[in-house]
Amino acid sequence: MHIVRIDDLEHPGLSDYSGLTDVALRRLSEPAGGLYIAESSKVITRAIAAGHRPRSILVQEQWLPEMEALLAPFDVPIFVGAPGLLEKLTGFNLHRGALAAMHRPPLRPVLEVIDGARRVVVIEDVVDHTNVGAIFRAAAGLGADAVLVTPRCADPLYRRSVRVSMGTVLQVPWTRLPEWPEAAEVLKEAGFHLAALALSDTAVGLDVLAENPPEKLALLLGTEGDGLSRDAVSHADTVVTIPMLHGVDSLNVASASAVALWALRVR
Repeated sequence: MHIVRIDDLEHPGLSDYSGLTDVALRRLSEPAGGLYIAESSKVITRAIAAGHRPRSILVQEQWLPEMEALLAPFDVPIFVGAPGLLEKLTGFNLHRGALAAMHRPPLRPVLEVIDGARRVVVIEDVVDHTNVGAIFRAAAGLGADAVLVTPRCADPLYRRSVRVSMGTVLQVPWTRLPEWPEAAEVLKEAGFHLAALALSDTAVGLDVLAENPPEKLALLLGTEGDGLSRDAVSHADTVVTIPMLHGVDSLNVASASAVALWALRVR
């Protein structure tokens, strides 16, 4: 660990932060170079606790003592700069004090991630990073053992997803699924009952499924606008709806995930 105080933006180590701004990240599902950005001391701490390796840290002066203690075991630079300079570099106000460029761990095989799991969340093609982060937070808080995301789902390690999840994307095991029908085949061969959260004339109420839930259950959640795809619904064992009142037909996908996970929690 070594401290580098910066008064301009010419240092080559700063390219991780100028190249991985929100604007750049929106164009990429898996940022080039195998990196992701962890924001705030809490998230950076959780990332390191999960075994992720930092490449560098970017901090304001007042956060330096805390980052020095956290980064003591690592041979990485800590870039320290004035708030205005750091905002010019990153494109946003660094009000949480610290950013870390973290090495992205390789994705694990699906069967390895779900080994021993009883409750799994499948996020299909959800593109809003805030919703992805909120679903992970619900999964962590309400007892899901793993989260699986489809190939077109937003990146769980995108800065906003990590922040909204309060760092739980670094705690809940997750990986990417293949396309349907291979995804369904993998889950069913592992013994999972697939429950699709969708509107359908043949759907059962969540309260009905919760009365006698399957031992191993994968909860399928769809996009913010159209919901689950026809492929996902056609491969589900059960279609489930949350009973609603006052003419409301659905909840935001993150809210729906929390309701369903609580109802279907392992008792």
